[in-house]
Amino acid sequence: MDVDTSSIISNTKIPKLGDYNCVLLDIEGCTTSIQFVMDTLFPYAAKKVKQYLTSTWNTPETIQDVQALIQQSIQDVQQHMDGAKDVALTNEKHLPTTLLPNIIDEICANIAWQMAANRKTTSLKQLQGHIWRYGYQNHELQGHIFDDTYTALQDWVKHGKHCYIYSSGSREAQRLLFQYSIKGDLRSYLSGYFDTKVGPKIEANSYRDIALSLGLDSTPSKILFATDSLAEAKAATEAGMTVVVTDRPGNTPLPATGVPFPVVTGLSTLSSAK
Repeated sequence: MDVDTSSIISNTKIPKLGDYNCVLLDIEGCTTSIQFVMDTLFPYAAKKVKQYLTSTWNTPETIQDVQALIQQSIQDVQQHMDGAKDVALTNEKHLPTTLLPNIIDEICANIAWQMAANRKTTSLKQLQGHIWRYGYQNHELQGHIFDDTYTALQDWVKHGKHCYIYSSGSREAQRLLFQYSIKGDLRSYLSGYFDTKVGPKIEANSYRDIALSLGLDSTPSKILFATDSLAEAKAATEAGMTVVVTDRPGNTPLPATGVPFPVVTGLSTLSSAK
């Protein structure tokens, strides 16, 4: 995505530990390899979705998941999204507390369409999180964490910083990745999780709401947000947060010049900046 950053005041200095109280971290391309998300998590969800739905069909959680997908589908059709009619789900195909089993294939087709378009709808991310939970708990998945992410989390907590996650994946999916990580259970280093229920990651109001939730709405610059996305960095900057961009192997290449944010290749650069 091309992002107009011309209105952003350039600040390319690496923030020091004393400049902020809280750390807000993106996952994909920041704490975790994009390749893990794209080559492991997404294919696992795509492969297991029908098996998962069949085995959990008519449980309260799956009923809620499917009803959310149906409501999203209705909205997509109403908004004339390209391809939405071909995979449309309708209210007539489910009952208040029971799902009709003959719509599993239709649900799977809708999910495949959303995933092919790399959509970040809450309904899709919620179901993906539940499928990944199955994979983590059955030792079929293990969350990737960069070595410097582990080091940085330790350093930040040691220095009294509170660390949070803001990702398009569901809050449960976030917790699972850190609970079942290759570095062990890292949940004790994290104070909370935010997902798209707080709002889209490219809108400034989402970051304003997070600042309000953290009690820092009057001093949002005390929140350090790290992301690989220039669009997200721009939105967080508009909300007053301190921002850095991560440049990891496999990330979308950054422009050669004109990036108005400090750029780091690892999070430990931030946690040791005194």
